[in-house]
Amino acid sequence: MTKPVHIIGGGLAGSECAYQLAEFGFKVFLYEMRKSGLSTPAHKTNKCAELVCSNSFGSLTDYSAPGQLKWEAEKLNSLILEQAKLEHVPSGMALGVDRERFSKRVNDKIIGHTNITVIEEPVTDWSKLEGYKVIATGPLTHPELANNMAKHFGEDFLYFYDAIAPIIDTDSIDMDVCFKADRYGAGTNDYINCPMSKEEYFNFIESIKNAGKMEFKDFEKVEYFDGCMPIEAIVERGDQTLRFGPLSGKGLNNPHYAEDDFRNRPYAVLQLRQDNQEATAYNLVGCQTKMTYPEQKRVFKMVPGLEKAEFLKLGSIHRNMFINSPKVLNKDLSSKKDPQLYFAGQLTGVEGYFESTCTGLMVAHFINQKENDLSFSPPPRETAFGSLLHFLNTERDNYQPMNINFSLLPTQTLTSDEKKNLKKKQEYKRFKRDKVLQHSRDSLNKWLKDTPFKSYFLES
Repeated sequence: MTKPVHIIGGGLAGSECAYQLAEFGFKVFLYEMRKSGLSTPAHKTNKCAELVCSNSFGSLTDYSAPGQLKWEAEKLNSLILEQAKLEHVPSGMALGVDRERFSKRVNDKIIGHTNITVIEEPVTDWSKLEGYKVIATGPLTHPELANNMAKHFGEDFLYFYDAIAPIIDTDSIDMDVCFKADRYGAGTNDYINCPMSKEEYFNFIESIKNAGKMEFKDFEKVEYFDGCMPIEAIVERGDQTLRFGPLSGKGLNNPHYAEDDFRNRPYAVLQLRQDNQEATAYNLVGCQTKMTYPEQKRVFKMVPGLEKAEFLKLGSIHRNMFINSPKVLNKDLSSKKDPQLYFAGQLTGVEGYFESTCTGLMVAHFINQKENDLSFSPPPRETAFGSLLHFLNTERDNYQPMNINFSLLPTQTLTSDEKKNLKKKQEYKRFKRDKVLQHSRDSLNKWLKDTPFKSYFLES
């Protein structure tokens, strides 16, 4: 009889981990404090797998690192990926979801599983729990539990600040000004684009600079993760930073004007991404913010086409926490001080919804291996899963959260004949990238073929 598994936290990582272990036959106890009435500054519901920031799981393209991670997760029967695809909303080449429907689907799957018992209370001390423990509470961990983790590891946690973008009512967008399109026509015109002239852009920048913002305590050192940096912090890097970042106008031509009209090519563009399946809500891409609520309304209504915007949800900012995983965790993401205590999700130092999900999936497999007295068999280094794990296992001077990207995957050397046949720089880069991805897929397929539980996985 297998030991029970206690999972603390019903977010993406905790839900994925619970489901995988339950499918393996473990008796799982999933603790979610939000179901007891307690909440966090960012959550709005008590459902498992609630999305609190963006509604996008990132790229689905088969030539990107995030796309490769999803390809591998599908082979591993990821619950989160399956449910996300069932509740997708048009998002170009990204996997955007209706966050409420998605969360309900996952919540129903978890509650309805015969091997999972959901306990509606917070856990602040895991020492009283018998069996395996997985802490997947995310960056907004209960203070008492965080203090116990700090005592357990004997060192301070790392942290940064995370910002959330506003969401607006679709009917309040002026489509006589805005237009639907994807960059360079790649996609199905899923994004709504708000075009800006040079004057409008710089007026917008000045308003952001002068807007009232949430203040931090004197003792709080503010560190942002680049992938979720508030718009104000981006502007601090220079007036043109936004224009060459999330507000870039590249690849977007305004159909309201003829091609030979200078207004056809906007100086900058603020994009809106569909936030629910009914397409009644859109979020402001790249506009995470720490502006006060009144200032958010004033500043974002300066954007052409959003003058009458009705805000369904305003942006916010909160402190995120993560641990120095390479120093305090084993290769299988268990604590070096307690091999039956595991960590998953953003707490480990991965950034992004799907990266968090995948750590939960891996932890489930590692517990399964340990309980069945099998040798530790992580996903191969060449895979996206393995590369993510390698990042969590590798000590560095400045450990900061990381999304999956090609810099994490090992490069592949091209033969002299391959190099000869690649004349153009873009051809070379594309071939080298494709070789990395193919090697990653081959490695995962071989790993799945060799695993004792191969019948559980999808056929290649």
